[in-house]
Amino acid sequence: MNLEPELTEQLKRVLSSLELLLPKPTAKIDWAVCHAANWRRHSFSGYLESIPSIEGICLDDLLGIDKQKWDVEENTRQFLAGLPANNILLWGTRGTGKSSLVRAMLHSYAPEGLRVIQVDKDDLVHLPDIVDEVKDQPYKYIIFSDDVSFEVGESSYKMLKSALDGSVYAPPDNVIIYVTSNRRHLIPEYESDNRGAMMVEGEIHHGESVEEKISLSGRFGIWVAFHPFSQDQYLEVVKQWVGKLCQKKGAELEWTKEAQDEAILWSQKKGDRSGRIAYQFASSWVGRKLLATTKPVGA
Repeated sequence: MNLEPELTEQLKRVLSSLELLLPKPTAKIDWAVCHAANWRRHSFSGYLESIPSIEGICLDDLLGIDKQKWDVEENTRQFLAGLPANNILLWGTRGTGKSSLVRAMLHSYAPEGLRVIQVDKDDLVHLPDIVDEVKDQPYKYIIFSDDVSFEVGESSYKMLKSALDGSVYAPPDNVIIYVTSNRRHLIPEYESDNRGAMMVEGEIHHGESVEEKISLSGRFGIWVAFHPFSQDQYLEVVKQWVGKLCQKKGAELEWTKEAQDEAILWSQKKGDRSGRIAYQFASSWVGRKLLATTKPVGA
């Protein structure tokens, strides 16, 4: 009985299955022309995939968060200069410009050697592999993870904690970590967490569950908080965006009480006042007003 054809087919099936587990061959990133990359998970590991173009957002486009811009920019400049700098946690309300601020840093400082590697929070367990790819490069890298939230005990939680603490695994000098989250401690907090608190010599000491939850965020050297705008701040940002959008189109629009009331109603319907909401309203309002002054096609 000739088993060779059957054995050959079995080997082909095995090899085909193995190919599915292996990452696709990718060209080595030329960091001289590539300013940003994503870490793409594949089977047991992953690879860096270049991002051909990045959002052209500038620091001047981020309105109403001057203090936050100053804190992040100063730390980033220290990092680029080879001086001591901190990992940063940007936390707070959605739509307030946390991730946009990191992208704006890249847009502003890429000519000075800044690069960004975006990593999904579930892939932070691969931090050692990611860092190995760039540790010998002559550029400065921000490992950026957006919208992060953990449950205690997750493998990515443990790896990030170790990287920030530097006790078991520490990134090289050309790598820093910036994380955004809606939660200050990156982990859900519950009323029951406070049951273990105790008073010692007049000072409140947290219980073990709370201590564990704040231990991760406490490892970030800098916390940058983003809060909802007051109504006056929101309207001021709307007006600034209206001015910027009109300027881009070479147009002028009068800011009226009616426009202000529309902006307030827009934010109430959205249930939020933030830079994102202000930009969305300004885009809608400017677009509608300019469209009304444009002749219809074929007229």
